[in-house]
Amino acid sequence: MNATAYVLVALVAALHVYILVLEMFLWQRKPGRELSGFDAELARATAPLAANQGLYNGFLAAGLVWGLIAADPTGYRVQVFFLSCVVVAGLYGGATANRRILVAQALPGALALAAVLVAG
Repeated sequence: MNATAYVLVALVAALHVYILVLEMFLWQRKPGRELSGFDAELARATAPLAANQGLYNGFLAAGLVWGLIAADPTGYRVQVFFLSCVVVAGLYGGATANRRILVAQALPGALALAAVLVAG
């Protein structure tokens, strides 16, 4: 695999671990509240929803790590699948929740996906 593709996939995986931590463990604290823009009451009310989202981000990260360590052709296929999921989730989130998600999630996922496909 191309080193650039490997690094980009690893960075997208790390990003999703970071999002998992923010949404599952820091949602009601300053970092999570700054991310969401919620006051303490709304952060408390939405914490279970955020934790659920965080768990899904963890699954994306786990899939990307699996793709990095699995031998080809499985590793390649797993990376393509999970990066496609990241891009779709980012596009949906950008369209329905916050446009920042397009840049924070969809763009890195798309760049990594393009690198994997070119390296493939």
